[in-house]
Amino acid sequence: MLRSVMPGTWSTLLLWNSLYIFIFLVDGAVFITRNEDMQRDAEAVASPISRQKRSTNNAKTVEVLSVTVHCTVASRFAHTVVTSSALNKANSSQEIFFEVDLPKTAFITNFTMEIEGQVYIGKVNEKEKARKQYDKAVSKGQTAGLVKASGRTMETFSVSVNIRAKSNVTFILTYEELLQRKLGQYEILTRINPKQLVQNFEIVADIYEAQGIAFVDAAGTFLSNELLPLVKKTVTDNKAHISFSPTLDQQRKCPECDGSLINGDFIIKYDVKRASSLGDIQIVNGYFVHFFAPPDLPRIPKNVVFVIDRSGSMSGTKMTQTREAMLAILQDLHHEDHFGLIQFSSTILQWKNSLMKATRENVTNAMEYVKRIRDSGSTDINGAVLRAVDMLKREKGGTQTSVDMIILLTDGMPNSGESSLPKIQKNVLKAIGGNMSLFCLGFGNNVDYSFLDVMAKQNKGLARRIYEASDATLQLQGFFEEVATPLLSEVDLRYPDNVVESLTPHHFSQLFNGSEIVVAGRLSDNDMDNFLVEVQADGHGNDFQVQGKARVAEWDQIYPEQEYIFGNFSERLWAYLTLQQLLETSELGSPEEKSNATAKALEMSLKYSFVTPLTSMVVTKPETEDGPSGPLIADKLTEGERRFVEKDVRAQAAPKDSARKAQSVRSRPAARQRSYDNVDGDPHFMIELPEREDTLCFDINGSPGTILNLVKDSSSGFLVNGQLVAKKQKKASASGVKTYFDHIGVDHQALGVRLEVTTEFITLSQDGQQVKLLWSDQASLKGPSVKLKVMNNNSLTVTIRDYIKFKVVRHTKVWSKRHYHQDYLGFYTLESHRMSQEVHGLLGQFYHGIGFEVGDQRPGEAPEKPDATMYVKGHQLNVTRSWHQDFRKDVQRGVHVPCWFAHSNGTGLIDGSASDYIVSGLFKTDK
Repeated sequence: MLRSVMPGTWSTLLLWNSLYIFIFLVDGAVFITRNEDMQRDAEAVASPISRQKRSTNNAKTVEVLSVTVHCTVASRFAHTVVTSSALNKANSSQEIFFEVDLPKTAFITNFTMEIEGQVYIGKVNEKEKARKQYDKAVSKGQTAGLVKASGRTMETFSVSVNIRAKSNVTFILTYEELLQRKLGQYEILTRINPKQLVQNFEIVADIYEAQGIAFVDAAGTFLSNELLPLVKKTVTDNKAHISFSPTLDQQRKCPECDGSLINGDFIIKYDVKRASSLGDIQIVNGYFVHFFAPPDLPRIPKNVVFVIDRSGSMSGTKMTQTREAMLAILQDLHHEDHFGLIQFSSTILQWKNSLMKATRENVTNAMEYVKRIRDSGSTDINGAVLRAVDMLKREKGGTQTSVDMIILLTDGMPNSGESSLPKIQKNVLKAIGGNMSLFCLGFGNNVDYSFLDVMAKQNKGLARRIYEASDATLQLQGFFEEVATPLLSEVDLRYPDNVVESLTPHHFSQLFNGSEIVVAGRLSDNDMDNFLVEVQADGHGNDFQVQGKARVAEWDQIYPEQEYIFGNFSERLWAYLTLQQLLETSELGSPEEKSNATAKALEMSLKYSFVTPLTSMVVTKPETEDGPSGPLIADKLTEGERRFVEKDVRAQAAPKDSARKAQSVRSRPAARQRSYDNVDGDPHFMIELPEREDTLCFDINGSPGTILNLVKDSSSGFLVNGQLVAKKQKKASASGVKTYFDHIGVDHQALGVRLEVTTEFITLSQDGQQVKLLWSDQASLKGPSVKLKVMNNNSLTVTIRDYIKFKVVRHTKVWSKRHYHQDYLGFYTLESHRMSQEVHGLLGQFYHGIGFEVGDQRPGEAPEKPDATMYVKGHQLNVTRSWHQDFRKDVQRGVHVPCWFAHSNGTGLIDGSASDYIVSGLFKTDK
């Protein structure tokens, strides 16, 4: 929400429902931002302000008037409204940012700003139209925002507005989601850490469950004996009201303190009554919803194979945490279960050739086996999963009902055996044949989660991220606990065709203990006498079958004092579930199914004002004293975007201690993963992967006059080439002629922008106009699509349409006392993540990441430069720990960066050979 401090000071207001917000003022602007999921360990991402010292001179220029989070739940469907108000007490206008973290499973449905009595309402548009509106504003030089971020379970909504002196602003954000039942309860989490006092601070939850409320608990990690009585809870048979609203004085750490006691989690947990094996069916305003979680079902024995990645990248903490988790999981196996263990790298090893019953002796032996698992080698996911399928197929037989499942744990990309992701998915789908479930756990920051997610969903399972943190062991155990106790399999819920239409998914592979199945649909007939419901499934020992008649929930009678709860919740719940189904089909179906599902999902997103991956919330900001402002756009993150932003946020805060990663490292191709790639020196290429805290490097030994392609994006027509010049020297070197770049050519065909950079001048051409600058010019140029800034006679920064940004560094060097003078250029990529997937070139091919492993470290020719083995692009390379200079930040002296050096012109690391990148001209793409 909102917070004010003097420039150079900091203070925070943190709220999470689940939302986590903090606000700070820098140079007269109030910013509201977030921490990464407030992780409880040292690997949590630190906010930029957390390293600043707090000032005691805190003259507030923006006063936070109120912060309110109000969550209303009707039949598990949660509708949350976040409201924040502030007053600009200063004598000048200020830019105020409002930012809210919301659950990834939620859809934003409304956003409103009220400024000086004028209301500005966000509108949901098709994403492509919103993008054009955004780009148009940027091209006109207007301020426009496109803000996305995420943590473990969160996404961020953010807007800003300029508030005049002595004026008020109120922000209101609304989002909706269906609460999921896990381990026998629903949870509403509010994480609070104000670090300031708020005049009117309140968290409220109203829960309406016609089925009846079994229990409601409210607790807080920060609740002292003094604060505990402030949690108010009123519970009747089918309604609960929970609130927490401390006054200013009650928030204080001490009577004279400005610091707040409130710092931690406020958690509401509840469940509903379950008396019928048919479940609860509610009919409201022409829509029905069926909640199915019958009580007291016996568990079904399971046959489970654990497939554990032990490749080199799993070394250290990840391998230790995996072993710890597996030891606990093995002890939790039921004595009727059967299990197997497979560990894999480039080789695949089994504990036993067949499944073993979970007797005490077998579990003990398996635990000893797990303790001996060590990391080594590359990653053969395809072979390991197919081996697990074969184990389960060999165990089929007998009459007892059981559930077959595979649990795959991996931290990276397949680079041994079959490495094509679509081919692996096809192989696994064919092998499983719908006869078992595959659960995929993606461990760490570099796993291709989209690949695992699709493969799991194709095979009646699901995927889950395991974050690299001190609680990774608990994450692994927590996931297994959710799927450890199957109660039913092949659950089929049936409704009369002549009464119901537009059903959400109604066949489910399994029902686990503590979970719940939810089906919704639209009624085509109001004759409820014909609404018979039947559920069939495989249960323990025999078939499960129940049937009965649906009842109409008379909400006006159940809640006579409540005129309405929020809108037509039953229809919106149905729309929410239908959208989730359509979005999944748009990823997993055939080309025709994907197209139809995408079109239908877009139509529903616009109709119900849901911000989904197909739509954006566009907020038109009011005009300011400086003229009109551009729109702000809020998107629903796709999985690829979410991975990119998570890595980007981590990279900005991560320490650059690459030595810690020297023994075993992995990265991977990632949708819109950011890397910082550059070429400098004679010429040295460096591929910096900040989220891996490491760098790859190679040299290209070319002839003077040769022109090399550095970046080529065929989709946009963006091109960067560099021409080599020989080092001036009196005598030829035995090692050959050293070469450097002395010409850089940049071309963007779509925008008509052409830039030529030499060691003497800089020439910019656009739309028939040309500007020529000398390096000695201290100048800034700003055109419709490009911005240039020349500084200190040696640095040129170029920004193209706010999404391509690079720096050219000019080196003026005297090689010896004999004054062999040689000027040359270095090229540094600063922003590249919005390049298309087609981008290539000596640098461009790495813009979206690279999958590799480094292991088998051994002594090299010099003690400080060990050799190692790199597995990359199907090759096994000998690499050397080396040091190259990065002049991006320190143009004069540079910074020594450790990197893994690939020999022989980068052979095996780059696609093809170095000669493949030779072109015929500075602005040419052909040889």
